[in-house]
Amino acid sequence: MIEHIQKNAEMTIRQMRPLSRMDFGYTRESVEWLEGYIERLRQTGEFAADATRDKLVSVFGSYLGECIVRCYGGDWTLRDGVWCVAFPGDNFVFPFAKVSKQMEHGLEDSIGSLFRAVPVVFKDHVRFPPPPPQKPWWRFW
Repeated sequence: MIEHIQKNAEMTIRQMRPLSRMDFGYTRESVEWLEGYIERLRQTGEFAADATRDKLVSVFGSYLGECIVRCYGGDWTLRDGVWCVAFPGDNFVFPFAKVSKQMEHGLEDSIGSLFRAVPVVFKDHVRFPPPPPQKPWWRFW
């Protein structure tokens, strides 16, 4: 199932990259763009059909969770029959539920707020990727 989640996340990136007109990937900026995209779909009534809504919860939730895993650590796990991202110390994040809540309630329950909260709430349990190497200030090439 984890492989299926990861494939859904990759599919989201492939589909959203041309729509977003940015280098859509596993980044905070991409999560924020997707948050706005979900909101625009919500306002146009795209989630009225249960089949469409369920499919998008699955795909966008996979992306959100995989983005959390890649940016902050954690592991996909099954808890009480629900897929989530687990951090040490019995700490869990439920990306599928968060996507569903934004679709239902709007920005007051946004996926961006969850993404930004993870490193604050789980500060002792997240790992941050190393920053990209920077060239010395005296090099111009």
